[in-house]
Amino acid sequence: MVDRIFSTMGALKIGKYVIIEDHPCRIVSVDKSKPGKHGAAKVSAVAISLFDDSKHSLMKSSDADCEVPIIERKRSQIVNADGSTATLMDKESYETFDVQIPEEMRSDVEVGKEIQYMEVMGKRLLLRID
Repeated sequence: MVDRIFSTMGALKIGKYVIIEDHPCRIVSVDKSKPGKHGAAKVSAVAISLFDDSKHSLMKSSDADCEVPIIERKRSQIVNADGSTATLMDKESYETFDVQIPEEMRSDVEVGKEIQYMEVMGKRLLLRID
């Protein structure tokens, strides 16, 4: 399965996703410089990692390639909850898997509730509990 594609630096926008140093990140700022007498325009992007909230930056020519992660948003149902982990069942494939529940979501976890998550580069990130 392909987990990333290529795009140009000039196509990056705030709120979109990019891979920096093998971390899938959401872009929080993009600065574009004008082309100079001897060079092409440069693009500087600052992004926050989806999984560990670390800050990363990337600076390249506007026509240079950059990697963009393929993100799949999915829904699942909570089958079992035990402290900081939960067993989820995907609503389409009926696959079950265990995930860590973020601290801010633990009070809302109940067996039978639906949860939205996204799958990025083989990892799962919980978005919200419905």
